[in-house]
Amino acid sequence: MKNKMYKVLTTASILAMVSIPMAVSAHNVPTAINHHGQGIIQNAVKFVPGTIGQITDFVNDKTGKYVTVTGRGLTTADQSEIKLLITKHTKIIDSKGKKVALKTIIDEQKVVKAYYGPKITKSIPALGSALTLVVQNESFTAVDGKVTEVTDTGIVVTGKNIYTQFEDTIVLHFAKNAKIIGQDGKSIKASEIKKGMSVKAFYGPAVTMSLPPQSTTNYVVVDTTVEESVQEQVPGTNGIITNVANNKITVMGSPMKDGGMNYVILSVDKDTKIINQDGNPLTLDALKADVLVDAYYSGPMAMSYPGQTHADKIVVKATETIKIEGTIVASDRATKGQVYVNVGSDTTINNDVILNITKDTKVISAIGGEDKLEAGMKIVAYHSPIMTRSLPGITNAEIVIVTSDKTVSPK
Repeated sequence: MKNKMYKVLTTASILAMVSIPMAVSAHNVPTAINHHGQGIIQNAVKFVPGTIGQITDFVNDKTGKYVTVTGRGLTTADQSEIKLLITKHTKIIDSKGKKVALKTIIDEQKVVKAYYGPKITKSIPALGSALTLVVQNESFTAVDGKVTEVTDTGIVVTGKNIYTQFEDTIVLHFAKNAKIIGQDGKSIKASEIKKGMSVKAFYGPAVTMSLPPQSTTNYVVVDTTVEESVQEQVPGTNGIITNVANNKITVMGSPMKDGGMNYVILSVDKDTKIINQDGNPLTLDALKADVLVDAYYSGPMAMSYPGQTHADKIVVKATETIKIEGTIVASDRATKGQVYVNVGSDTTINNDVILNITKDTKVISAIGGEDKLEAGMKIVAYHSPIMTRSLPGITNAEIVIVTSDKTVSPK
């Protein structure tokens, strides 16, 4: 995979994004809407079901004129996607009550609040009759995927954009009053979100041009269960492929809870099951250097360093890796729990990186000996996509591989 250096926003930029009003935060029903007697009356106030999102499909044939609105329900009881019949009674207006052409909404991919009667079908998506479409002043988009990292200010999500269906990785910062709800529709705390949980997060309109892009979210739906579908009752390694040659892969990482090696060479053949995280079969071509995998094996292990055996099953993960190579040098810029890396082992400091070595960092020696980091060692490191904008940038190390212990001059 392509090596990338990802950097985070400055505090000022993040605060600027948070201050931008977002369409997803407005839930009030327009008072000027005529609902033709439909809706639920509570304490003399009429509540009408609604969905906020973009129009993702339009049909105009002899059966009628229909739009499909995809996004989220205005309440947890409303539809996240619904197909609506547009009738002569349907009002299509902006936030000030002025009429808007349906074609304009579709062509410009405007976000709308779609209100509809309570009588809807049980199909997927549900079918109902549109009462009012209200065009919003601000736009947004959303990602449906898994949390790959939890940060101090938000989450990193990898999944599909619900409108484009493109694979997406985005760093999301929680807005001050972000609404975070669980799969049961009840509010949860941001601290309850864990790596591996499925989320549907709405964000924008402001999105940075960084890699990965960053934005602010104020509405997140979380499935608080973490899937254990790839956990096997056999030894294995959760790590990264560092080399592929002659139908063998080298994997470095952490042993599975049922045992395994942190450094292993695995032979791959027709009996090896290769799948992605959704369980779909893959070919040998999916096994490349710098790809994250869960590798399972149960056969006899050769008593070499590293150990060698046959791969029973390999689960290829969708998450991209960020890799640097260089030399650890002594520097007063690195504090306790950090190492300064002269990336490229060259004379420039512009591409250097300071790595935070945390309790989750896996340090592995490819040359044998202690898994200890010292000045002079040459390393290959895989790190978090989040990096400060300082020089040098600071980020969390995930896997550090010591490739040589030769000494070099301090920097």
